Amino acid sequence: MRLEILPVLGIGDVTEGDDLAALIATAAPWLRDGDVLVVTSKIVSKAEGRLVDVPADGPERLAARDEVLAAETARVVATRGATRIVQTHHGFVMASAGIDASNVDKTRLVLLPKDPDASARALRAALAERYGVDVAVIVSDTMGRPWRNGLTDVALGVAGMSAIRDHRGEVDPYGNELHLTQMAVVDELAGAGELIKGKCDQVPVAVVRGYLGVGRTDDGAGASVLVRDATMDLFSLGTAEARAAGLRSAATLADGTGPTPADPEAVGRAVAAVADVVAPGTAFTHVIDEEVRAGLVATVPGWPAEATGLILGAAPTPVDRPDLVRFGADLQRLRTALAAEGVPSALLPPPAGSTASACLAI
Repeated sequence: MRLEILPVLGIGDVTEGDDLAALIATAAPWLRDGDVLVVTSKIVSKAEGRLVDVPADGPERLAARDEVLAAETARVVATRGATRIVQTHHGFVMASAGIDASNVDKTRLVLLPKDPDASARALRAALAERYGVDVAVIVSDTMGRPWRNGLTDVALGVAGMSAIRDHRGEVDPYGNELHLTQMAVVDELAGAGELIKGKCDQVPVAVVRGYLGVGRTDDGAGASVLVRDATMDLFSLGTAEARAAGLRSAATLADGTGPTPADPEAVGRAVAAVADVVAPGTAFTHVIDEEVRAGLVATVPGWPAEATGLILGAAPTPVDRPDLVRFGADLQRLRTALAAEGVPSALLPPPAGSTASACLAI
């Protein structure tokens, strides 16, 4: 395989209503079947009129930008200072919802295309119908990446090729079957195009020639298949946002025990986690001995039949009302630490005749 990356020069400034197919075909009459056209999303947005007017500077501009960002945001993922990582209505997770103020008049902001896959399909169809050339089209934009410095171009929309090359089920040269490998080839091609497009060179379109994965006659499923389903996303929130969500969950813990016995090591970690923050004299004891546990459980009112573990909590003595309030808070601290370990719990009265102040069923 031999790949070439070719710049499309001479397109010039794109304005609302411009015919992108005509601009590209005029600037690149050398296009041929099988080429991959990598088109910067900004010129797609400009041609489609995805611009908003804002003040040129001052606090009014910041307020207007914030309003636009809110409208383009489906969900806030992370915030740090003035930086906001959000999920757009397309499903993309990116800084400032992809809103761009570069290469545009200072009184305007450029939004992402409304439907990048539809934009790619329309451009591909226009080039085929009017200029007789069968190409794949990638609409690209720049994104950052978690845990990595620097930006790279990725595909927001694609038509004429598959977004992903699926290697699952294939066998490598060593005889190992591949189970997880799915390559986001359109992102790789978008990054390749960016190598010659640049940010300040006014080259918004590149052609990748020689890629062998183009030969489909339909548009394909588009780049939307690259958006990971929320149920499969292990990092759906930023650190601060995840911490806030955890605290909200801790405030509404439900009483209940799990279907399987609690891991003693997990319980030990939870008890240790609160040991230095509970009131002096407060103690929590995980009752492990089965005979002792059975004897205590028999005297606990309302002991749930499915519960398999017992933690006794002892308040400092002598106990006055403020101490009882603090002891209740300490119990909630422990229940939160248990929940963080995946151990649900239920608060019950202490066993009759014991010196405990409270009992947790786990």
